[in-house]
Amino acid sequence: MDILALDEILFRAVNVDGHNAFFDFLLPFMRNKYFWAPFYIFLLSLILVNFKKAGLLFVLSLILCVALTDNISSRLIKKTVKRERPCRQQSLSKDVKLLARCGVGYSFPSSHATNHFGVALFLILGLGSMWKWIKWPLIIWAGMISYAQVYVGVHFPF
Repeated sequence: MDILALDEILFRAVNVDGHNAFFDFLLPFMRNKYFWAPFYIFLLSLILVNFKKAGLLFVLSLILCVALTDNISSRLIKKTVKRERPCRQQSLSKDVKLLARCGVGYSFPSSHATNHFGVALFLILGLGSMWKWIKWPLIIWAGMISYAQVYVGVHFPF
């Protein structure tokens, strides 16, 4: 079995067979950047209050990290791989349970997932030695956003 066939099987398991009313309500919010705005503001404020000038440099570096992950995923990888979104793929179009706008760009990789895992890794590497508790919540947070991208029908798992 090739990776594309496995990707479609996993997509169907999550998006077609794995639906339930609770996730149908929750996961479209989980992938929405505005839903997370209070968390982002809280986190940035926490860093700035606790680390002052070093915190400002950290926050600026975090913004640079997001700019890099976003540009690498959107402008380099997506334009090289050119993987159609599942909601636009002919073989899946009748089965996809689309809970979000399909989007016009390519599917691989999900920029939402790439950016959030980039932020999670940056925060773990930058704060993990001081805030040891932060590692797993950040990994779970980024993983939930990645899962939501597949669940709502706009991205494949791989």
